[in-house]
Amino acid sequence: MELRHLRYFVAVVEEGSLTTAAELRLHTSQPSLSRQIRDLEYQVGAELLSRSVRGVELTAAGKAFLDHARLALAQVDAAVEAARRAAQPTKKTFAIGFQTGHELNWLPQAMHVLRDELKNIEVKVSSDYSPDLAEALVRGRLDVAFMRIEPSFDLGYEVVDHEPLIVLMPSDHRLTSREAIHPRELVGEIFIGGSNKATVLRAVTEDYLRRSGLDIKLDHGVDNITMAMSLVASTRGLSLMPAYAKNLLPWSVVSRPLQGEAPTIDLAVGYSKANTSPTLKLFLSRIDELIARWAQTAH
Repeated sequence: MELRHLRYFVAVVEEGSLTTAAELRLHTSQPSLSRQIRDLEYQVGAELLSRSVRGVELTAAGKAFLDHARLALAQVDAAVEAARRAAQPTKKTFAIGFQTGHELNWLPQAMHVLRDELKNIEVKVSSDYSPDLAEALVRGRLDVAFMRIEPSFDLGYEVVDHEPLIVLMPSDHRLTSREAIHPRELVGEIFIGGSNKATVLRAVTEDYLRRSGLDIKLDHGVDNITMAMSLVASTRGLSLMPAYAKNLLPWSVVSRPLQGEAPTIDLAVGYSKANTSPTLKLFLSRIDELIARWAQTAH
């Protein structure tokens, strides 16, 4: 069994189609990809994928195999990254990731915490969606990330903020005349919220609506805040999103706070518990300083 078999299998599962995985992700022919999957199933000794006109679905054996395949690939990527870093021992780097939009608030605070180390390290900064940041931490591509607490990943977390949810709406919506929005105002409106991929946001939103006594069904599920703003503008719907969305709003979308006690969603510094970087240890030891500086800036 070769690593390419595992990569091909994971790609097919994530795309839900042999054809799509072959053409758009793996850049190979569909018959060739089918042969690779059959070879993998022969080596495993069980059918992993069920094929139909609707695409491919995991069998029971496939579901059991998938998590182990992903873990094996993650460990290989982490080993490669560790080897590359070891090959350049004189050039220390510290990679920080941000859920897109949060770098505006938190990068200055992070750089201040690292101020004593900046002469000795190169700081690399990137932004992405929270589940992708979690995967990058597992694979050793990032040292820390400002992100959500992702339950599907075994990472360490230090909560640094509790962000209130706010209401996003079209800039010419009737509710823009209100200073704050009562949750019952969401009734009857097109509602945009977190998708099954944005599990943390979706859970917080559903809990808030349930506690408010509202039975509001999701019209559109989104994976990230950019998608939410696009759908708010195009469908003239309303959305509950974390307050950092205000850093990214286009002219066509505005925000308002919720009336009363708004639900909050945690922002945390995530890191791999297997990461032995001295810079990471220093950074984590200064989390309280990081939080205090943010509190002074935000208020």
